[in-house]
Amino acid sequence: MERKDNRIRPRQLVCLLALVIGLSMLAACGSRTDPGQSASRYPDELILAIGSEPTDGFDPTTGWGRYGSPLFQSTLFKRDHEMNVVPDAAKEYRISDDGRTWTVRLREDVRFSDGVPLTAEDVVLTFETAARSHSVIDLSNLEDVRALDAWTVEFTLREPQSTFISMLVTLGIVPKHAYGDGYAREPIGSGPFRLVQWDVGQQLIVEANPEYYGQLPYFRKLTFLFLSEDAALAAARAGQVDVAAIPAAFARQPVKGMRLKSVRTVDNRGIMFPFVPSGSTTEEGYPVGNDVTSDIAIRRAVNVAIDRQALVEGILEGYGTPAYTVNDGLPWWNEETIFADGDPEEARRILTEGGWTDADGDGIVEKDGLAASFTLLYPAGDVTRQSLALTVADMVRPVGIDIRVEGKSWDELSKLMHAHAVLFGWGSHDPLEMYYLYSSRYRGVDLYNAGYYANPTVDRWMEKAMYATSEEEAWEYWRKAQWDGQTGLSFKGDAAWAWLVNIDHIYLVDEQLDIGKQRIHPHGHGWPITDNIEEWRWLEVQD
Repeated sequence: MERKDNRIRPRQLVCLLALVIGLSMLAACGSRTDPGQSASRYPDELILAIGSEPTDGFDPTTGWGRYGSPLFQSTLFKRDHEMNVVPDAAKEYRISDDGRTWTVRLREDVRFSDGVPLTAEDVVLTFETAARSHSVIDLSNLEDVRALDAWTVEFTLREPQSTFISMLVTLGIVPKHAYGDGYAREPIGSGPFRLVQWDVGQQLIVEANPEYYGQLPYFRKLTFLFLSEDAALAAARAGQVDVAAIPAAFARQPVKGMRLKSVRTVDNRGIMFPFVPSGSTTEEGYPVGNDVTSDIAIRRAVNVAIDRQALVEGILEGYGTPAYTVNDGLPWWNEETIFADGDPEEARRILTEGGWTDADGDGIVEKDGLAASFTLLYPAGDVTRQSLALTVADMVRPVGIDIRVEGKSWDELSKLMHAHAVLFGWGSHDPLEMYYLYSSRYRGVDLYNAGYYANPTVDRWMEKAMYATSEEEAWEYWRKAQWDGQTGLSFKGDAAWAWLVNIDHIYLVDEQLDIGKQRIHPHGHGWPITDNIEEWRWLEVQD
């Protein structure tokens, strides 16, 4: 096929500027003349408005590709639609009996987009660089990584860690011969696409990597537009994009020639409760603990009083699912964590049995002179979290619990979150996230176990999971940490959180475009949809 010029066509530029600055020029950009006509006008090109711009660039060693495919780079392994680990740039791996040594054998036909072979030295550089970056990629347990030969890499861990497989699945490999300052802006990789042009704040143009060893993409060129939610919807209406990410609030507005695609996620929202009584402080002097939320009857009553399906219908417009843990629907989820909610009578019974009564008749229960009243914080400016917090407060008020809702900056939240309930958002394909949120090792560490939760039995189950030498064995221990029939971190046990909803990721998709089978998405709207980009194709061949 003849290669077309990758520069933006003048008419495209006018349309792009109209979208970015919000002018009423979209009418001049044209629209679909029929429902099956692509926005790009070329059968092997797509124009996408699927999420925010990666402002830090495209360097996997500092976090690019952590949520979704790194696009430009290969990973050693990847997960299929059922979340099973399958080969990518590597063929196989072995784990030593003590769980500390991982040996990975690479494919020998993988090349970077500049034609240079990918070898063990590139893998060593990638992991060493990521470990030194101290970014969102936690490689603190990696003691050593070395090349045994050109195609074999050996990783040595300080302690056994079954979740290390997630590092091999998510960390894109960078080239030793071409890595350095400026790599984040001009990445070279062995993934299905290569970067052609990045206009910061506006668009990213990529084209298929001719050196790619895997299934060649159907589409030769992709243009990503970095638009606000309003502008993405306007672009879809004007026929200027083939895929647009939209919020639930826009989902009821039909767009000619496009269908609505709702993708299930583990992109959750939940309330973290301070687990310990007040009276202590962090090393920085910030208060720790809350005398109300440290009472299990309060935590359980709040959980039961919340009608999660009502939150899905009323706030998410039906595009979501009730949440019961941080990992609903993933292979290590324990389905026994589901419980009957939206039951005020049961919530009142829990409070009464826990010694909470409304002795003075003011509608708020008390215990030992302490009123059941606490503050729920959320990140200011997040409309969805604000709506969830206010609705939850309304739901629990009739059972006698007073929740005061306040929006704060992240800087303020970091100082207040150990003493007040916080509406957080999480969601990862890695069970290590559950470990971070509930392990006593991570009490008060960053944003993780902010409530200072601790349960020795839960710790033991999670340590067993971490020390397991197979994912299947580890999954069973992760499930027991959630609920083992006697105790656990979920509602049936300590109820350290009140998980609320999993938010569907919603896209407008050209009705003639097949985006393949989407696996459950992690936290973060947008880029995860490209994880299976090689599968995308038109349902009918276009002229």
